Amino acid sequence: MKLPRGDLVASRVVDDYAVALRDALDDAVTGYLVLEPGSTLLTGDDDAGVLTLADGVPVLASHTGTERGGPGALADLAGPGPVQVDRRVVASTALAEVHDVDGRDALAVAPGEPARVLAGDHDLAARTRERAPEDHPGRGEDADPLDAFLADDDRVAAIREEARAEAERRAEEWGFVDQLD
Repeated sequence: MKLPRGDLVASRVVDDYAVALRDALDDAVTGYLVLEPGSTLLTGDDDAGVLTLADGVPVLASHTGTERGGPGALADLAGPGPVQVDRRVVASTALAEVHDVDGRDALAVAPGEPARVLAGDHDLAARTRERAPEDHPGRGEDADPLDAFLADDDRVAAIREEARAEAERRAEEWGFVDQLD
């Protein structure tokens, strides 16, 4: 997703996604949030999510590490805080061009999904849905990030492999290696 640079108006670490999403909604931000989960802050990975906003309502989501968009990007970002949040404000006309490009449907998110998926905040999700205009690109979708996650065979296989390796390490540590065979 090619975004206009915009003006950086805030850059801070917050306890969780709810703080960033609530602030953006309350301030009716038109622009985007760059979200770096706590896990990437500690490991130095370059994985981040971008969430575009129109009057504080999320419109499009993408993930730089997995290159997925929409509900899949939200699933990739989901996890506990802290979160580094950069808030950039963009002229509504410039952002409208981003929101109107072909292929945006793959990046669209239902208005309340970021609050529900990333923050687990159903009240904030409801407030966000109420604020969304009728023509919001993801308004009618019943996006399910769990389905998007489970459809990613490579990611599921990687998690299984990590779990297997961890189980083998612990079995060896606890002296249960003979039981594994």
